Amino acid sequence: MALPVDAAAADPLRALRLSAAASLAALLVLCLVWELWLAPLRPGGSLLALKAAPLALPLGGILAGRRYAYQWSSMLILGYFAEGVMRAWSERGLAQALAGAEIALSFAFFAAAVAYARLTRAAA
Repeated sequence: MALPVDAAAADPLRALRLSAAASLAALLVLCLVWELWLAPLRPGGSLLALKAAPLALPLGGILAGRRYAYQWSSMLILGYFAEGVMRAWSERGLAQALAGAEIALSFAFFAAAVAYARLTRAAA
């Protein structure tokens, strides 16, 4: 008797697409919530929340599985990783924890995007 196999585990490209999309969407939400409600630079929210806008640009291509979207967004995400490292170093309290989450989500997206781009290289 065969054990049921999870669809995401059976297809590595699908698993990478799902993890990339989930981490990108989570990072977009984190950036908005961080700068508007949880720990804004100024009370009442900050215009720094606009940093989430560029994260919405590759989302359609990521969901559609377009290799080019994975390639350029893997470079875009490095800015968020750098910001997370800088703010984790300089902030304290909740903002430092949120910066750690930004680092983790940007790294997860980067890893998934690079792996997806590598696995689809032969098909391109």
